[in-house]
Amino acid sequence: MAESKIPVDLFNPGQVFACLGFMELANVLLGDAEAGFDWSDKPQTVFFLSTSGDDKPVEVVLEFLASASVESVTPVGYIEPSKKKADAKDGDDEEDDEEAESESGVASDAFSEIFPAKAGDATSLPVRLVPAKQPVIEVSHWADGSSRNTFKLYAGNRSAEKIAKAMLKGVRQKPKRGQAVGDLKYKGIRQLWDENKDDLIANPFNVLTPIGGSFNFDPRGAWTALDAGYSPNTQKHGVAASPLVHLLAACGLEHTRPAEFGVRQVRYCAWSGVLPVSLARVAFQGGIPSLPTRHFRFELALSGKNKIVTLAQQENAL
Repeated sequence: MAESKIPVDLFNPGQVFACLGFMELANVLLGDAEAGFDWSDKPQTVFFLSTSGDDKPVEVVLEFLASASVESVTPVGYIEPSKKKADAKDGDDEEDDEEAESESGVASDAFSEIFPAKAGDATSLPVRLVPAKQPVIEVSHWADGSSRNTFKLYAGNRSAEKIAKAMLKGVRQKPKRGQAVGDLKYKGIRQLWDENKDDLIANPFNVLTPIGGSFNFDPRGAWTALDAGYSPNTQKHGVAASPLVHLLAACGLEHTRPAEFGVRQVRYCAWSGVLPVSLARVAFQGGIPSLPTRHFRFELALSGKNKIVTLAQQENAL
């Protein structure tokens, strides 16, 4: 068995969701994943992840993401509707002169005979993370067709494919005259891996960079107005956050969800000790009372039609 330990802020819901993402991807890529939290060494909580083989699971997952491409998943026979200009009130936070970096520069689709949702929607299509040789990873929690809450937070005219590409490979401006490729405006996981590999492995959730539109999981990059009357969304300014947290959080909710109650009120749980994947998914929802646990709650803020994860408060004592 190989193991990794990384620091995590349990009061940042996106980081806890991203820990689940590390666990889910490591289980697919390496097998026999086990995971849990250790807060005995205050004030720093660490996330523990172990897998089969000799390769460090966190490093394997990061390398996988840095090399992966993205394709949207559509029902057989799906035809994308004509694109319409989004209403400014939709909360869309992408600029017209930006595009997610990709090898082809065009959208890619993969038809699926077993499509999870009842129908395909252009902004809600699931995506696949496609590496050169390793297994394909599906990211589809908001469109799985089940009775569980979708926990889809982004809105407007953005698609999951475009967001995932931006988180993986960054965002470039449209090429200027004489340029084959536009200037890089926002970095993604690929650039952070190439430029800051050691720090990303040691402390992956705290290697930050300005980002634009996202899955809205990291509250450090929330696109909401400040009390001073300044809105990053309106001003089209990038806010420093972790593209890794956004993408891994989306992966982490593939087989489990936080519990929603009231109006935009959400609960999740961190557990002490190491559990296999199947039990960890249940423990995240607080479904194993015999475990030492810490329970947290947070509110989903609103930015236009987008829902935004905010920092959490702890509900129970240690």
